[in-house]
Amino acid sequence: MRASTHLQGVDVSERVENRTAGQAPATKAQRRLAAQLAEKKAAEARRRRQSMLGAAAGVLAVVALVGGLVWLNSGDDDKPATATSASPSAPVEPAAPPAPELPAGTDPALKTKPTVQAGSGDLKKLTVTTLVKGTGPAVKAGQTITTNYVGVFYKGGKQFDASWDNGQPATFQIGVGQVIKGWDQGLVGVPVGSRVQLDLPADLAYGNDASGGRPAGPLRFVVDVLAAQ
Repeated sequence: MRASTHLQGVDVSERVENRTAGQAPATKAQRRLAAQLAEKKAAEARRRRQSMLGAAAGVLAVVALVGGLVWLNSGDDDKPATATSASPSAPVEPAAPPAPELPAGTDPALKTKPTVQAGSGDLKKLTVTTLVKGTGPAVKAGQTITTNYVGVFYKGGKQFDASWDNGQPATFQIGVGQVIKGWDQGLVGVPVGSRVQLDLPADLAYGNDASGGRPAGPLRFVVDVLAAQ
C-alpha cells in the first residue's frame, strides 16, 4: 500500500510538474502574441491619426487658399480702375455742342458758331450790321426771343461769353430792360432767322467798370435770332 501510494504520489507529483512545466512556454508565447497585437494596434492607430491630421491639414490649406483669393478679389474691387484705352498724357477733346434746331427756311449758316473778329477805331454809337437776313417776322418789343450769340471785346477780339459753348440758346424778353441797352435797341426790328453783328459802346453795354468780372468797355456781339413770340 505504501509503495503504491508512493508510486501514486510520485506519479501525481510528476504529472503536476509536467503540467506546470508545459504551461509555462504557452504563457510566454501568449504574452509575446499579445504584445505584438498591442504594438500592431498602436501602429495602426498612429497611422490613422497621421492620415486624419494630413487630411485636416489639406482641408485647411484649401480653405486658406480660397480665402486668400477672395481677399485679393475684394481688394481689387476697392482699387480705382486703370484706364487702358487712352494715355493719361493725351488731351481729350471736349464734345462739340449739338447744332441748334432751326425753323423751316432758316439759313443753314445759323447752325455753325460764327468767328467774331475785333473791331477797329473808336466806337461811339450802336452799330447794327446784318450778316444773314432772315425771312421771318420782325422782332417786336415785349416779345420773348430765342438767340444764339458770341460776345467779344471790341478791342482785341477776345471772347468773354458764348451761348454756343453752353449748348443752350438764350431766351429772354426784348425791349423791356431784361438785357443790356444795346440788345434792347439793336434787336428790335430784326427779322427772325437773321444773324446780326451788334457793336456796342460801353454806355450801352456794361460800362467801363470791370469789377465783379463784368466785360468793360466797348463790345461786339454776333447774334442769331432763332424765334420770337
